[in-house]
Amino acid sequence: MKRLLFALLVAALPLAGQPVRNGALPAPLPLFPRDNWWNTDVSAAPVDAKSASFISFVGPTRGMHPDFGGDSGDPSSPIYGMPYVVVSGTQPRVSVSFDYDDESDHGGYPIPEEAKTQQKWIEGGLAGNDPNADGDRHMLIVDRDNRILYELYALAWSGTAWTAGSGAIFPLDSNARRPDGWTSADAAGLAILPGLIRYDEVFGPDPIRHAFRVTVRATNGYVFPASHRAGSTTNALPMGARLRLKASKDISQFSPPVQKIFQAMKTYGLIVADNGSDMYVSGTYDTRWDNDVLNPAFSSIKASDFEVVQLGWEPSRGRGKTRAVRH
Repeated sequence: MKRLLFALLVAALPLAGQPVRNGALPAPLPLFPRDNWWNTDVSAAPVDAKSASFISFVGPTRGMHPDFGGDSGDPSSPIYGMPYVVVSGTQPRVSVSFDYDDESDHGGYPIPEEAKTQQKWIEGGLAGNDPNADGDRHMLIVDRDNRILYELYALAWSGTAWTAGSGAIFPLDSNARRPDGWTSADAAGLAILPGLIRYDEVFGPDPIRHAFRVTVRATNGYVFPASHRAGSTTNALPMGARLRLKASKDISQFSPPVQKIFQAMKTYGLIVADNGSDMYVSGTYDTRWDNDVLNPAFSSIKASDFEVVQLGWEPSRGRGKTRAVRH
């Protein structure tokens, strides 16, 4: 019996080290230190003097949209939202060549072999080697043992090598910003995963304790905590700007899980992280999402229900140090 149990244990060991899509994230949560900009309570932060003008540019009647969900049924883009991958510290690191090489972190990325040929490991859902794949194609990977977040933009497998537009490596125990002027896997130079709405936290027992990633159609420069610009449109919000759902907005008519999402928007806000569709709030790919509930709830909340927190605002603890990971 002991030999049988030992054999079963040994057989199970490789499985324990395998990459897991939407796996359990390493505690403590939320990701990054509690005083990180993603996790900062901004409910009492001052409103920017140009808040009304910024909201006018977005369009006061523009409704929010949940940019996440399950399977799409579209073979050209099989999934909604962003999958993420949790790997062990033994996952091999592979080289990636970058278009934005001077603003990308090097040293290898723990990309699972499955992502080369299998769907639903990369944003959009198509496999790394699919010649029809386009769009942002983010890949988000968490090394749970070493507590490191790896993020890639426009990832593709050529048949012999991995290529990407850009890549960023974030130690989860650090508040270090990327150097000013640097992008990340996101246009603003921010990490993506800590700003996604996840199913496990929406339907878990605790409040959501972080801000969410949001896109707008055009931006103008950047402010803290962002480090990179991707536009200079007059009157548009800068990258890194934070929208806060007004405290006076009544959310009591929504289901408890949706109320939890909207309350986080009051407490932590939405951080502008990329150019895209106005008021699209990012979340994870998860087949348990019910967009018949999410879509009407989000669309009922308009841009005019938000205010813009004072640009560049942060608690008095001081600005995060910048760093570059260049191995």
